[in-house]
Amino acid sequence: MPAAVLSFVLLVAHMLTNGQYGYFRDELYLLACGDHLSWGFVDHAPFTPFVAKLTRSVLGDSLHAVRFPSALASALLVLLTGFITRELGGRFFAITLACLTVIFAPVYLVEGTLFSMNILEPLFWMGCAYVLILALNRGNPKLLIWTGVLAGIGLENKHSMVFFASALVGGVLLSKDRKLLFTRWALFAAAIAFVLFLPNLIWQIQHHYPELEALSNAKRQHKNIELSPPAFLAQQMLIMNPINVLVWIPGLWFLFRGAAGRYRSLAWTYVILLAMMMAMHGKDYYLAPAYPMLLAAGAVFWEQATQIRMRWLRYAVAALVIVVGCIAAPLSMPILPVEALIRYQNALGFHPPRTERGHRGKLPQYYGDMFGWPEMVEKIASVYNALPPADRQKAAIYTGNYGEAAAVDLLGGRYGLPKAISAHETYSMWGPRDYTGEVIIVVGDHDSSSARENCQSVDLGPQVGHPYAMAEENFQILTCRGLKTPLQEMWPALKHWN
Repeated sequence: MPAAVLSFVLLVAHMLTNGQYGYFRDELYLLACGDHLSWGFVDHAPFTPFVAKLTRSVLGDSLHAVRFPSALASALLVLLTGFITRELGGRFFAITLACLTVIFAPVYLVEGTLFSMNILEPLFWMGCAYVLILALNRGNPKLLIWTGVLAGIGLENKHSMVFFASALVGGVLLSKDRKLLFTRWALFAAAIAFVLFLPNLIWQIQHHYPELEALSNAKRQHKNIELSPPAFLAQQMLIMNPINVLVWIPGLWFLFRGAAGRYRSLAWTYVILLAMMMAMHGKDYYLAPAYPMLLAAGAVFWEQATQIRMRWLRYAVAALVIVVGCIAAPLSMPILPVEALIRYQNALGFHPPRTERGHRGKLPQYYGDMFGWPEMVEKIASVYNALPPADRQKAAIYTGNYGEAAAVDLLGGRYGLPKAISAHETYSMWGPRDYTGEVIIVVGDHDSSSARENCQSVDLGPQVGHPYAMAEENFQILTCRGLKTPLQEMWPALKHWN
């Protein structure tokens, strides 16, 4: 099967390239969360930290090891797309084209490189879609039970699974297959999903819904760049590979009209999701997990439309997908040395896209957040190890965000650094430990006025910054002595979830 071959090729490609550059900010954070396993975290669900812990225990914490689950998930997504294509009526060409469109979609290349919940998400979304197609094709509603399993685990991976599940239910209601929702199998599926999600739901209730609070704070602070509907659509075309428009738009038509409308529920699912994301001003990649089913359907469309005449068109479309995908690949995978990457993106006139207002740098955020961490930790160590022994015994390393704290936690051991503390996101729940605030090395403070206000004395340390890192990681390390309010007492006011 071509899908198996292409998925293996993609897995090898990721493993050959994903050791470039350095740890991504969120990878560091997820590794730290893996050391504090729980049924919930402030800004994400618990499944991915569990995977991080398992991977680290088995494979270690090298870049290749940390990123292996994402490379594997990326390959599995290609394989799943092949299965969906075959179930929609596709043969060799359609399966090959569908898999190529997924392989060369920039958003999936990025997500397949970085360890996060994002590349796992389309497996759960498209797994549900595949099960629905199987149930429709075989007239077997009992298969719907598996959508409950996938949706439940998907909710433990990322809470946006609720949007896909809602859209899928809405899509089925708008189709002629709405009777499926009123079978006992659909009810069993809903019950299974709820039971699997229940531990995280209980944790959210016990902690007063921290994720909702974090999302509300981000919205109030206008953290994310809000796109207008036309801009959102334009970004969809860009992140999915502009040539793939020739496949997924016909794919949407095929789901609406093809095979006597048998798969119309999936077409409505995409439309409902698109409307949701536009209405909520979601980030451009939030809709990305829904595209493999459209790409699979579009590949079947091209195969059937060129079955007798204009067969050259199918090969032209496939060739365009590959050529444009190869041109864009260095912008989405760490293939080139960073200096060559900057020259390459300048030659293409490529301007790094931004999804959050605070992220600025020479590189796209997904690359920029891979740089500067070892250098930062080394400078922190120079400050820490220069302290008198008595001060080192009680010195806390306090960071402004979870990336800085997690970098200290992972990379600081070689310098004898203690674990960092931070009031950002889930780090705030782990507290200040036994530190009193007598000596604090402050990391990530761009304005020393706060430290001067709260400390009896402040010493200025070395400047931190890396030419390829994000601008927010450019600051001066401070050493605060004699915190005026005990750290334990001050901690709740320091919390910032955004």
